Amino acid sequence: MTRQEFVDRFGGVFEHSPFVAERAFDNGSIQEPLTARDVHTAMAAQFRAASGEEQLGVLRAHPDLAGKLAIAGELTEDSRREQAGAGLDRLSPQEHARFTALNADYVAKFGFPFIIAVKGLTKDDILAAFERRIANSRDEEFKTATAQVERIALLRLTALLPGDENG
Repeated sequence: MTRQEFVDRFGGVFEHSPFVAERAFDNGSIQEPLTARDVHTAMAAQFRAASGEEQLGVLRAHPDLAGKLAIAGELTEDSRREQAGAGLDRLSPQEHARFTALNADYVAKFGFPFIIAVKGLTKDDILAAFERRIANSRDEEFKTATAQVERIALLRLTALLPGDENG
């Protein structure tokens, strides 16, 4: 697999941040046959090695949950599918208002959107995590958000590399 083929296929695994895939490939840590676990290990290492500003950029590339991009139909296909799977595309007006208020408060406090790997969670699970995590310090939440970004990346890689469900 060429560098360009790798980046084309996996560059969106870390939301709108192809530099993570580029660096993993350039580092020589991508070996065929590709498995979700191995590709994730290589890419997560590059994400962790990125500067704090670069990591913050990855966090900020994530959309608000049930936010403006979702309403406008402008989410990436991965984000749309993930949010729909958790029922975030079917919120009542009151639930949507609560998510909107929490999104605004969270971004104002932390400087990046609330990020959670929604697979297997319900909208109520997500709302409870949102309300619990907004009380964190910025450092705690930055660590939690980056861990969630890595979890999302693993889930996406497992979907991209069929037969590697143990990812």
